[in-house]
Amino acid sequence: QVQLVESGGGLVQPGGSLRLSCAASGFIFSRYSMRWYRQASGKERELVAVIDSRGDSQNYASSVKGRFTISRDNAKNTVGLQMNSLKPEDTAVYYCNTVIYSENYWGQGTQVIVSS
Repeated sequence: QVQLVESGGGLVQPGGSLRLSCAASGFIFSRYSMRWYRQASGKERELVAVIDSRGDSQNYASSVKGRFTISRDNAKNTVGLQMNSLKPEDTAVYYCNTVIYSENYWGQGTQVIVSS
């Protein structure tokens, strides 16, 4: 079955960096685009970044453009999110996502807290 497992979250000071990773299994990873979403407490889940199946194209939410970078390694079935210049408003649970035959699959999420 499809599994997505995120890791790399934690507590970081404003201006700091974190790298999230998502390990995928149970499907042909190289055929599907991958996404990172986040959900802050009391807010709706929002799309942060998308990468196409080959890693040739990336898109970002305006709030993270220039600070976050999404990448993938199709040989290792992983997708990463490098987060730089973190702000308190980046505090959220971050989720890895893919859509296969119109069905959404989610990881369990990893918490990121940006605070001094």
